[in-house]
Order: sequence, then structure tokens, then C-alpha cells
Amino acid sequence: MAHIMLSYQWDSQPLAKKVFEALEGLGIDAWMDLEDMSGNINEAMAAGVEGSLVVCPFLTQKYQDSKNCKKELMYTDACDREIVPCMVQPEFKATGWLGLLTAGMLWIDFRNSSNFENSINSLVKEITASCGDRISEVSLKVTSNETKLLITPQKGRAFIHIDTNKYLAETGEVITHWGSGSRSTLTAADEAEDTSFWIEERLTKGSEIVHFKNFHTNGYLGYDPNGDFVYTKPDHYGAEEWLLQTDESDDTGRRAVVLFANYGKRYLTIREGQLSGVEEFTPDCRWYLH
Repeated sequence: MAHIMLSYQWDSQPLAKKVFEALEGLGIDAWMDLEDMSGNINEAMAAGVEGSLVVCPFLTQKYQDSKNCKKELMYTDACDREIVPCMVQPEFKATGWLGLLTAGMLWIDFRNSSNFENSINSLVKEITASCGDRISEVSLKVTSNETKLLITPQKGRAFIHIDTNKYLAETGEVITHWGSGSRSTLTAADEAEDTSFWIEERLTKGSEIVHFKNFHTNGYLGYDPNGDFVYTKPDHYGAEEWLLQTDESDDTGRRAVVLFANYGKRYLTIREGQLSGVEEFTPDCRWYLH
């Protein structure tokens, strides 16, 4: 059985222990070092990383400055383990080696302790998305009187517009475009539908460029600035490239993100009930990942 490893600098241990206990309580096998890497530090690091499916670093300035934390997370990357960052320190922005290693990654917000339950829920969802079909490998056996998380492979992410509470979904309508063939239209749906779920594909590991493939239709999400048109199509090229960014202004603990069309240079939003791309970021450009 694999585990979820918590990687932290010593000052973040109280929060790491709280997260550890919450994950274990939900039926997820978590691992953390409680002795500040006593004994053979390298062996302890290697064992934790090699036995993991996902490593969750607790991001702070002291974590970035720590030689041991750097060694641990660099080894995580070398072992090709998934990384799900947890942001702990308000206004901290990773730079240098840590910024390079976590570039393009969605971090889970633990900056506001009053929203801890939301943060744990977001962390579990991100772990599940990162593990894919292997999520069952980190499931613990629990007794009947304990709460166990229903851990199942996910069918993708749903995007919920924060201002309108509507879902990004395909309509089922197909139109013919003179330059790129058949394209399916999209809508802002009131509820999650079969076509509301999207699989994230990156060009290469660590790439900031993302393609979103509809789980139900296999169409790739795209944006055409000529006509302000949001669509899906069977193949992906430049107009189907996106940047998925954490919305740092949101402190609810939920996974608030921004979708930016790399080719059209527009932020995806909903205005007057219609999907639209806008040049300037405004608060209505924010979405929750579900």
C-alpha cells in the first residue's frame, strides 16, 4: 500500500499533524516524520518519498530556505511522484528552486485556519485527481463506527463559476466552422451534467500549458477570440491551450482558480448569462473546481 506524504519544515509541524489526523480519519493512509528526520536523514527522506503516491509540501519561506526540504522535494520530482502543494504562509510566493518545481501547480489554501475543513476537502479532491485510478492504493481499512471517505476514481474536474454558480458544459450542439471543421458549443449549465467534467492534460510533466478534454465527449476546450466563441473540438492546437491558475484572492479553502486562454489571451468568465473571454482580470473571472 502506498501513502500520502506530508513534507514540511519543522515550524509547520502543528498544522501538518492536524492535516495528517484529518486524512487518516477520512480513510487515507498519510505519512509524516514526527522526529525531525532523526537518525539517518537521507534514509528517512528516501523511504517517505519512495513509498508515496503523492507528496504534499507545506509552502513557507522557511521551507524554501531549508536544505533538507529542498533535498526532499527535489527527490520527489526525480522519483516522478505527484506533488500537491499546500500554501501555509500568507503572501508567500515561491521563488528559486521551489518556484521552478511548483510552477503551474494548483496549491491548496491552508492560510486561513477558520476554513480548515474546506481546505481538507480541497486537498482530498486534489489528491484523488492526482492519483487517478490508483487512489484505492492509499485507502485505509476502518471500523464500521468510523467515517471513511468514499474513494473512487474521478471522471474529471467540473468548473463552477463563483459569481453565478453555473457549470461549464457542452450543449450537444455541433456547428461547422469554415477554418477548423466541426466544433461543439458550450453553455453555462445550472447543474452538473454528463458534459460538465473535464480531464486535465499537460503537454509535458511540469508544463504550465493545459488541455481540457471533456470526459463525456473527448472534445478539447478551446477559445476563439474572433467572435468571442468558447467551444470544444476533437483535436487540440494552439487555441485549445489554457493556463490554470490558483486564485490567490480567495481564502475560503475551496479550490478557486482562473482559466486563461493562452492563444486568445482572455480570461474565461460568464457575463449576462453567456460564456465570454475578457482581456482584463476581474472578480467574475473566478471558478471553483468541483
